[in-house]
Amino acid sequence: MKILIAPDAFKESLEALEVCRAIQSGFEQVLPDADYTLLPMADGGEGTASILSYALGGRWKDVIVNDPLMRPITAKYLLLPDNTAVIEIAQACGLHLLMSEERHPLITSSYGVGELIADALGEGVKRIIIGLGGSATNDAGLGMLMALGMAFYDAKGQALAQGGSELAHLRRIDAVRLHPKVLDTVFEVACDVTNPLCGSSGASAVFGPQKGASPKQVALLDKAVSHFAAVCHQHGYQDYQNIAGAGAAGGLGFALMTFCSANLKSGFDTVAEAVSLDKHIAHADLVITGEGKLDAQSAMGKVAGGISQLAKAHGKPVIAICGSVDGLNPAQSAQFDVVMPSIQKLDTVDKVLKSGYENVETTAFNVAAAMRLGSNLYCKEWVCW
Repeated sequence: MKILIAPDAFKESLEALEVCRAIQSGFEQVLPDADYTLLPMADGGEGTASILSYALGGRWKDVIVNDPLMRPITAKYLLLPDNTAVIEIAQACGLHLLMSEERHPLITSSYGVGELIADALGEGVKRIIIGLGGSATNDAGLGMLMALGMAFYDAKGQALAQGGSELAHLRRIDAVRLHPKVLDTVFEVACDVTNPLCGSSGASAVFGPQKGASPKQVALLDKAVSHFAAVCHQHGYQDYQNIAGAGAAGGLGFALMTFCSANLKSGFDTVAEAVSLDKHIAHADLVITGEGKLDAQSAMGKVAGGISQLAKAHGKPVIAICGSVDGLNPAQSAQFDVVMPSIQKLDTVDKVLKSGYENVETTAFNVAAAMRLGSNLYCKEWVCW
């Protein structure tokens, strides 16, 4: 039996590869002769580069870049063997890089993201996969574009400073010094956020508060990024501000589409395509997936739901082993042949998270034992399959 194990990470408990190994360990105690393929998955967010490194190889490169407050830090990105770079923007402008009192989206900058892109272009890559998510910025990519050579001026001809609030003063865009390799490079953006750039569901209104913006600052930022989009359009750039995903990562989605001709795709679809998930499923007899919490959102672009759809398309049985299951309706449960939560006993959240490996391993053992029992009963009563 060929078993494909392809789960997402269990947030705050297990990395995706650890989930794979726990499931394999439990199954091997019952089905030691099965052929196991481990394919840890991600949906384009944090950890995506590590997943692609495991599946495809490549090498990591460390780069000194500027953090959201323009302080030097070391960030890394992945170079794959096929001249592709994988960049997670949180490496350079992530919210986790700032203390709570340092969250100031009026001044935080995506400059470091541009520095990572420029370094990758210097490596001669032909394609860049960018994972959007976890940013501390709301500058619509202003800093990133500056790092790539673009210049932005106010009405007096003075260059803009860093930060989203500066966009309100923009009058002129100069792309003469844009990195020459940008337009010759394919940009693929892994993004599950569907927010537009501006308005009540835009980058500032929805994500600004978690980045430290007050209601007054949210209004200021929304007006500033809207003005930025208008000036871009005046300069002849296509208007992407209302496209789903334009508001991702504080408007980085908008900047990447506008100035880098980027294609925004589902994060899960991006990873699935890169690791040839469809082919792996086609060659499997059984598919096992999972995530920390299986809920109604799992069917909407998340790993478990995406894998179940592909497995069903190939006529393959699919089992979901999860940390917990919450609020699935019958139709959503029917996406899987078996859904199994793995928490073995009531305990504090901290202890449950720390027991993740053992819980998943035990659950996998029990699922495999049930499969063996069913097989034995079927063989005894009818004909062995």
